[in-house]
Amino acid sequence: MSQERQLAEVRFLTVAEVASIMRVSKMTVYRMVHAGDLPAIRVGRSFRVPEDAVHKYLHTSYVDTA
Repeated sequence: MSQERQLAEVRFLTVAEVASIMRVSKMTVYRMVHAGDLPAIRVGRSFRVPEDAVHKYLHTSYVDTA
């Protein structure tokens, strides 16, 4: 039951929403999903990405510049 509650609290984003947040094209998001860089679930013919996975990806992708 606890796992069901956790899944109910997960907010899923569409590919278009992820692209908007990351300021990239939808095709870039699709490439990231297919490459395994961004986890997603398939709903019918479309993908949904957990919102926390997007934020985690962005936080771990920061590059320190001089």
